[in-house]
Amino acid sequence: MKKVFNALLALCVVGLLFICWRSIQDDIDFKAEVTVRENAVKARLLQIKAVAEEYKLQHEGVYCDSLWKLVEFAKTGRIPKIVKEGVLSDEQMEKGLTERRAAEIVNSGDAKAIAANGLENFRRDTTWVVLSDSLFGEGFNCDSLRYIPFAEGDTFLLQSFTTMTRSGTIQYVMECAAPDESFLKNMGRNGQRLIVNRRQLADDMGNYAGLKIGDLYNWNNNAGNWE
Repeated sequence: MKKVFNALLALCVVGLLFICWRSIQDDIDFKAEVTVRENAVKARLLQIKAVAEEYKLQHEGVYCDSLWKLVEFAKTGRIPKIVKEGVLSDEQMEKGLTERRAAEIVNSGDAKAIAANGLENFRRDTTWVVLSDSLFGEGFNCDSLRYIPFAEGDTFLLQSFTTMTRSGTIQYVMECAAPDESFLKNMGRNGQRLIVNRRQLADDMGNYAGLKIGDLYNWNNNAGNWE
């Protein structure tokens, strides 16, 4: 009888240890999953930032106000790429030869001038390449920029705004955001609890309950709110 009791007691101890371990492991797994999702959203936001800033450069300093328009720009936009061959020697530069002047001489096609300046192997050409290829590599799916990872079709929230500083300077700002409730979907009761807790904390601190780049009301060079 005593042996049976001891065996049952040992089983109970093993069961309790397993329950404790499972509880700890579940917590570790949950936090790891949250980190994976957050990192995926951050990476996508940084991709959107890269496209948005290039859009601004090509549109007189104004940010795009539509996520769909920004994606189309990523698909069809072009970006200049300078092809460089050869470098100017110290002797050439001491004689007053600059990169710009050297390029002008080469592009003129004047063989005598090119030889006289030692520019036979010097080349500076500008070509235009597909924006998405330049930023993300060939084969990148630009349509993926619209969608928040793990959010089952939810799209990022993109806004732009034009304001004027006290000094009278026009300032263009943007904000692109992913709310917690989108990328923390389907994580069970712990996920719901985390969403509620993060929203409460964000409200108390006057912050955004989610991940975002930029800020419509405080210019921050399009930094992420996690930085």
